[in-house]
Amino acid sequence: MYAIGMCVDARYLLPALVTLGSVADHLPVADRREGAVRVLTNGLSPGQAAVMESFARRCGFGSFDLRWQAPPSESVMADTAYISVATYLRFGFIPGFLGRPFLIYVDADVHVRGNVSTPLNALPTDRIGAVQDEFNPAVGQCPALPGVAERWPHLVGRPYFNAGMLWAPAPMLAPMRAGIQRALTGGRRHIKHNDQCALNLWLLSSGAAHPVGPVFNRFEVDRFLERGDWVRRVLRRPVTRHDGRVVHFVGNQKPWMRSCPGTEDVRAYRGQMRRTLAHLGRAGAR
Repeated sequence: MYAIGMCVDARYLLPALVTLGSVADHLPVADRREGAVRVLTNGLSPGQAAVMESFARRCGFGSFDLRWQAPPSESVMADTAYISVATYLRFGFIPGFLGRPFLIYVDADVHVRGNVSTPLNALPTDRIGAVQDEFNPAVGQCPALPGVAERWPHLVGRPYFNAGMLWAPAPMLAPMRAGIQRALTGGRRHIKHNDQCALNLWLLSSGAAHPVGPVFNRFEVDRFLERGDWVRRVLRRPVTRHDGRVVHFVGNQKPWMRSCPGTEDVRAYRGQMRRTLAHLGRAGAR
């Protein structure tokens, strides 16, 4: 069985609950009962942690645990436009905390519309499952990992993975954490997208990546199309495709913000958010 892992600070409590509710909606009842929710935080108050535990249990998850944890001291924040250092917490999960043989890590700005445990069926025991990034698809063909293509030409064209969804066997958590630390100390000049670039440096050096199908981390792009056509030049798929089992709201316009354009996927997310708020209201947590 597996644990759903999330990293949450105070600003992202409601989005995290929306995401967790969408995860639960698409898992079998038995899986939720036998599975777990594991949360790492550097900013939730005890009261907010209690709200999250209550919500997870009302969603049917049989086990919940939360730990307060500081980001790694080596953390490199090259991009701070809308991301905090809490993003590095995703590498802090350890087998003893999980209490399950697998981790499914889920970012708090995704809307799940399918069973996220499916990729575990084909995941090798010595690999980390991840989806190729839609805006930064490959080394040397995007702004991510600056300087890597020039330093290691043989890596040009290798996939660059998004860190918003990860599938990991518990024994791979320690090698991943150690690899991230090495990447942060020895590859600082190659980091543009913070922990995601650090993750990819390790995946490139270790060969530990297991590609997961793109539908499990599909970017919501209609928000960007309202401001220009650059997305059409970058994407390797039609912008009209809406087949994501996981819809990821990358960028600084998040669907819970009133200023975010009301695209089709944003409206679907807001419907989930209304259900989450109603759930909290019935529990007296709002």
